[in-house]
Amino acid sequence: MPARGSAARLLEGLLLIAVALLVPLCLYVVFAIVPTEEKMGIVQRIFYFHVPSAFAAFLGVGLCALFSTLYLWRRERRYDRMAHASAELGVLFCTIVLITGPIWARPVWGVWWTGEVRLTSTLILWLIYVGYLLLRENALNRDQAARWAAVVGIIGAMDMPIIYKSVEWWRGLHPKVLRISGGGGLEPTMEKGLMLCTATFLLLFAYLLIQRSRLGRLQDEIEALTHAARSVAAPGAAPAPNGARP
Repeated sequence: MPARGSAARLLEGLLLIAVALLVPLCLYVVFAIVPTEEKMGIVQRIFYFHVPSAFAAFLGVGLCALFSTLYLWRRERRYDRMAHASAELGVLFCTIVLITGPIWARPVWGVWWTGEVRLTSTLILWLIYVGYLLLRENALNRDQAARWAAVVGIIGAMDMPIIYKSVEWWRGLHPKVLRISGGGGLEPTMEKGLMLCTATFLLLFAYLLIQRSRLGRLQDEIEALTHAARSVAAPGAAPAPNGARP
C-alpha cells in the first residue's frame, strides 16, 4: 500500500507539472503562433478552448456512464465515487463549452444562441448531469443516491452520439472542421495547436479527477467517523441505517 500511494502521488505530481507547463504554452501557441482564420478572424481562436472542453466533457460523461455501470454490477463504493467525480467534471467542462460557444457564435452568426441541434442537444446533456448532481444531493441516503444517479448517468450518456452526429443528421449551422466529424481538416499549424490544447485539457481533467475522487474518499471516511462517534456518545441508540446521511 505505501508503494501504491507513492506511485499515485508521483503520478499526481507529474500531472500537475505537465499542466502547469502546458497551459502557458497553449496560450502562447493560440495567440502568437497559429494563423488567424481567414473568414471568422480573431474570434475563431476560441475554437482552441471550445473544442478541447467538449472532448473533456464527453470524457467526463463517458466515464460517469462506465463507472455507473460498474457500480450497478459490483455495488462497490469506489465506482460510485468515480462516477460522481466524472459527472462533476463533465458538467464543469460542458459549462465551458456552453459559454465559449455563444461567444464564438455572436460575431459569426449574428446571434448568441439559435435552435441549432448541436447547441440544443449539448444544453440537454448539461441539464441531465446537473440533474444527476442535484439527485445525489437530495436522495434520502447514500445508497439510494448511488443507485438512482447511476441510472441517470447511463441514460444521459446516450445523448453523446446525438450531439456528435447532429450536424450530419440535421444539417445544422455548426461548422464541420475536423476530419473525424466530416470536415476538411485544419491547416497544419492549427491542427497542431488544437492537438496541444486538447492534450492539455485532458491532462487537466485527469488531475482534477484524481483530486475529486480523493475528496470523495475523505468525505466517506469523515461520514464513517461521525457515525462511530455518535455510536460511542449514545451507545444505547439504534445504529444509523446503511448509507444514511448524518
